[in-house]
This record gives sequence, C-alpha cells and structure tokens, in this order.
Amino acid sequence: MKEIEVAVEICREGVKLPEYQNEWDAGMDVCAAEDVVIGPGETVIVPTGLKLAIPPGYEIQVRPRSGISLKTPLRIANSPGTIDAGYRDELGIIVTNISVGPGDNNEYYAVDSSGNKQGIYHIKKGDRIAQLVLQEVPRMRLKIVDSVNDIGTNRGGGFGSTGING
Repeated sequence: MKEIEVAVEICREGVKLPEYQNEWDAGMDVCAAEDVVIGPGETVIVPTGLKLAIPPGYEIQVRPRSGISLKTPLRIANSPGTIDAGYRDELGIIVTNISVGPGDNNEYYAVDSSGNKQGIYHIKKGDRIAQLVLQEVPRMRLKIVDSVNDIGTNRGGGFGSTGING
C-alpha cells in the first residue's frame, strides 16, 4: 500500500494524533482538542490542535464518522470538507447539531450517546469526531467547446430523476 508522508505540528497541549483504527481503514480518526458544547441548530468549529503540511497534488478530506451520524444529530457541515495543500493553520471541524429542540430537561448528551437524542451535545476533549482521508488531486484544465452534447451521450435527468425504488 502506498504511503505519503504528511508533516504535522501539534499546536495545543494534550492533543492526540489522528490514527487509523484498523489496518485497512481509509480515514484516520481525528479528535477534539477541547470541550465544545453544541446546542440545537448551532454550527461550531471544533478545534483539533493540529496543523498539517499536505504535499502539493493532494488534499485531505474531512468526512463524518458513521457512528456519530447514526447515533446523534451531529453532522459535519461541509462534508466532505477539503483541506488544501496550501493551508497551514489549525484544522477545525465544522459540526452542526441538527436537533430541532432542547431535549429532555435541557440535558447534555455525549457524542457516544445512542438513540439519536434531540438536544444539546457535549463533545469532550479527545472524542473522535471526524475522519481525515488523504486524496490525490489532479488539476483540471478547462477547454471551451461549442456544445458539451457533442461529446458522448447526455444521460439527462439528475436531482433525483431516477427515483428511489430498485
């Protein structure tokens, strides 16, 4: 398997480095660098305490962790997010709480809660909140043509035109 070295700077104390949880995982889990509380309908940037030097020709995609998406109303807002090779500041994960209400007794729920409870969520320092996937990025060169319909076949439709039933 091909490995690409990515330089990392730890810019906050006590931060865990991202890591693969299993041998063939595509993404490294990245952790929160501090406690963050996210109320219903709020979007916040969760700091990671990390700065990266991504090699030219690559990007890192920020993707959701499936367990968080399944068990909570927390979402990675711009999924997948792109970290460009030229970005050198601290990585932040944009997280939205899509809860529609405050939940039971304004209780705070942890990221490892189950049952997709509506309400306020507390991401704790060290919680694995997203995954980072390194991707090679070829550059586009645009070419102006008279009509793209002259190139191949237009499948048409789009935006749900094929329906949902198999």
